[in-house]
Amino acid sequence: MERPRILFVEDDDTIALGVIRSLQHAGYEVRHHDRAEYALDALTSWAPHLIVLDVMLPGISGLDMLRYLRQTDADTPVILLTARTEEGQRVDGLDAGADDYITKPFSLAELLARVRARLRTLHLGSKAGEIMRIGEAEVDMRKRLLRRDGVEERLTTHEAGVLNYLVENEGKDVTREELLEKVWGYAPTMQTRTVDNQILKLRKKIERTPGDPRHILTIHGVGYRFEP
Repeated sequence: MERPRILFVEDDDTIALGVIRSLQHAGYEVRHHDRAEYALDALTSWAPHLIVLDVMLPGISGLDMLRYLRQTDADTPVILLTARTEEGQRVDGLDAGADDYITKPFSLAELLARVRARLRTLHLGSKAGEIMRIGEAEVDMRKRLLRRDGVEERLTTHEAGVLNYLVENEGKDVTREELLEKVWGYAPTMQTRTVDNQILKLRKKIERTPGDPRHILTIHGVGYRFEP
């Protein structure tokens, strides 16, 4: 079985050593570079399943590398590493196409949880190769493309992850905490409206009447349920 490949870009040797060891111990194939220029060169001959990218790098910054990457690669998940004081850069990173971010200092357990979540979203379960009909919408889960009324739009990795998890648990109540843990890799105790926001976005793309949904239902006091 192929090991997931992770490209890790970080110029702090101490951080790099701990992260590389943890990722390798978890079963991942890891390549590390301390400059964005070297990492971009590596991408020409080695395709990672996921990239962990520090924002503050010598030479080309992590944000500039991300912007360059997204010109040709919209799908490879990217987790940004940022300092707590760099809120503006975290926002810029998400706007530039990052899938997630972790603030320094971070625990290795947290990083591994986020990596697992991103890779789980990338490999979208048993529905990954299917074209699904959900009401009037047609969803290609492998390409993360949704078509409705002749209009085609791409699902974000988080939208695809949420939809896939709900579909995999069709007819079952799924809690917000469960979605946070399985799709984002966040601790179930985290208080956030992230899940609710993603549900609203999915409903606008899938439901004919988002305010009165037929397929992605709210289960009050619990979470959500998917009905075909």
